Parts: sequence; structure tokens; C-alpha cells
Amino acid sequence: MKLNEILGTEFPIIQGGMANIATGEFAAACSNAGALGMIATGGWDADRLRREIRRARELTDKPFGVNLMLMNPCADEMAGVIAEEGVQVVTTGAGNPGKYIPAWKEAGIKVLPVVAAAVLAKRLERYGIDAVIAEGTESGGHVGEMTTMALVPQVIDAVDVPVVAAGGIASGRQMAAALALGACGVQVGTCLLASEECPIHDNYKQAVLKAKDSDTVVTGRSVGGPVRCLKNRMTREYLALEKRGATLEELETVTLGGLRRAVFDGDMDTGSVMAGQVAGMLREIRPLRQIFEELYQGGKAVLESVNREWQ
Repeated sequence: MKLNEILGTEFPIIQGGMANIATGEFAAACSNAGALGMIATGGWDADRLRREIRRARELTDKPFGVNLMLMNPCADEMAGVIAEEGVQVVTTGAGNPGKYIPAWKEAGIKVLPVVAAAVLAKRLERYGIDAVIAEGTESGGHVGEMTTMALVPQVIDAVDVPVVAAGGIASGRQMAAALALGACGVQVGTCLLASEECPIHDNYKQAVLKAKDSDTVVTGRSVGGPVRCLKNRMTREYLALEKRGATLEELETVTLGGLRRAVFDGDMDTGSVMAGQVAGMLREIRPLRQIFEELYQGGKAVLESVNREWQ
């Protein structure tokens, strides 16, 4: 089954959960443009999440969802808000959402956990999830170790539910590759940073547009919290501290508040400029609708071309 049929959207595309970026307003804009918009909870509390859900509902009559980061200390309360507010879809990251799934399913919510390994996908399938998002290490923000090309087919072979591909997808060619692997659709994030509607500082957008293929780096591996960002002074200091064996507390002095500095203040030196490896492919600021249309139509065109050539 195609992802758009599962979600009730025009395109088989989910907007990835991006902390401090994916507000109710941005999620609604993505939904209105034909994808599934997602509100990212990040470091919010339950009250803020409820306000953002209601704001999204004011701005769109299309389906939208919430991405819950399970490491958030308010996760229990926010899981309750998600059920109470009648959100259509929930995606989860950084943990096992098993204890929340019964309440979400009772509320009629579709549940799509994000996984970085096939073993977790198989474990979560027992909870009655609707699909799983297999996210490769190419993505921005918190990452696993496996690449999308290796991860997606192994997750597909491990579970019987539909699988969404994520990580390293910013063009029709890459969407076609994900569908060829057997995915029912895709989740994208980095390419949306270069959208007119994305609420990040213009410095952030320009940094993404200027990025080359090798301009991202992963920090935090030494403490079990790998994060992919654009290279800058902060990442250089962080990696130097990691190499010296610094403690988590020492490392956090470098990154504390870094994402907010990048998103809101446009600090490209000491901010955490989260972006995936496909940043090197982005060259212009475009409307969300155009980005989604080109992903979908471009993907179809590539698949049709390949079919003709290989017949």
C-alpha cells in the first residue's frame, strides 16, 4: 500500500520532525502543500505541544501528525496530549514507544516509529504499529549507523508492515531509489530547510545552500548520542573534546542551546546547524509545494525511464 493511501495525503511524503523548526504552523504548511506535516516536540512541554496542535488545526484541514522524542522528560504527558487532541499520526524517535501505543491506537491514531535498525522494527511490530520509518545515517540531527541503502531493505525483509524510507532523500532520483528498495513512501527533512515556508533564520538557509557534499559531520558518538550537523567552530571544538575523552558534562557546555542559536539567532559559528548529507544538493529556496511535486513527479519519471531501459 502506498504511503499516501495510508495517511490520506496527496503525496507519499512525510515531513520529518525537526526540533525548534517544525511548529504547528510549519506542519500545517507542509500538509497544505500535499505531504504529511509533522509537529516536532523537541524540548517542549505538554502545554506547548497542545498549543501547537491546536494552531496546526486552525491552519489546515488536512492530516498532520506529531513527532515525539521519547528522551524528553515530558514524554509521558505529551503522549497523553497526543491521544486527547485526536492527532491523526504519531512518529517517535530515540527509544521504544511500546507503553504508549495501546492508548494511541485506542484513540484511532496511526503509529509510525522511526528506527535505525531492523531488530527494533521487528520488536515494535508486535505492538500493532501501522508502519515503520527506516532512517539512514545520511539524515540530519540524531542518527544511527546504517546507511539508507543498507537499512531499508533489511527492515522491509524483517517486518510485514509498510516501511517508509528516510535519510538522504532530496530529489526524484533518490525517491525512486527508495521506492525501488520496496519503501511505500519517504520522509524528508533537510531539503525542506531550503523552503520559503521554513521558519529558520536566513543565515541557516544560506549555510545549507552553500554546503558541499562533505560539509557535514557527526558529533556525539563517544557518548551514544550521534548528531549530524554542518561543520563549524562548534563541531570542531566538540570533536576535539571527544578525542580527548571529555565527559558528557564537558561536551554539553559546547552544545547547550546550540540548535536554538542556529534556528533563531542565525549563529552559524557556535550553533548546532543540523542538516543531512543531501545539503550539498540544495541550490535554491523554493515553495514547499514545488519541492514535494518535484520529489513525487521526478521519482515517477525516473522509475518509468528505468522500466523502459530494462525491459
